[in-house]
Amino acid sequence: MNVAAFTKTYEGRLVLNMPGFELEEGCITAVIGANGSGKSTMAKVISGIEASDQKKKVLPAGITVGYMPQKNYAFRMTAEKNIFLNGNDKNKAGELMEALQLAPLAKQRAKKLSGGETAKMALVRLLMGDYELLILDEPTAAMDMESTLASEMLIRKHVKESGCTVLLITHNLQQARRLADQVIFFCKGELAEAGSAKKLLDDPEKEETRKFLDFYGMKAL
Repeated sequence: MNVAAFTKTYEGRLVLNMPGFELEEGCITAVIGANGSGKSTMAKVISGIEASDQKKKVLPAGITVGYMPQKNYAFRMTAEKNIFLNGNDKNKAGELMEALQLAPLAKQRAKKLSGGETAKMALVRLLMGDYELLILDEPTAAMDMESTLASEMLIRKHVKESGCTVLLITHNLQQARRLADQVIFFCKGELAEAGSAKKLLDDPEKEETRKFLDFYGMKAL
């Protein structure tokens, strides 16, 4: 899946300078990098939430995109009704909710859920849809480790069954190692390095990638 080159400027300041790149279809690509490096802005532009400077879509025409923003939202209804906003398959909803231990909260008002529960509900709601590309921006940041691992298993299962492509923005390098097939490293608004997860996380080519991994306790070989 080709993503076209684009730039993004805020108030006269260039924050993203993206070359064209390829997302391997049916695979999970993790995007890593320091805070403020432009990861979330890239996700917003690719998803179509924000326009690039070129005012053109950066994905091929007709690609269906599901987007889970960093700040999860809940509509003023029950958790179950929130989930059914994106599909009405009750069996699928039940399986997804059971996998993330949301079934006991189905009739609870969504606005009363904790941060982690809201994130799980938002993920289930997204997975109810049928998308060719899923963009997940820090989907498990508000979850505990048990819920994080359960969510990762659910994402991987969804990719295997649906054949969709996933772009995963994460600050969790161990999550990138556990979940991703490919990894993109972002540095100061630019794509600094990309490759297989094992190669980039274990033996990166660029010095800035190596320094980033060392700083966050994932020392390269």
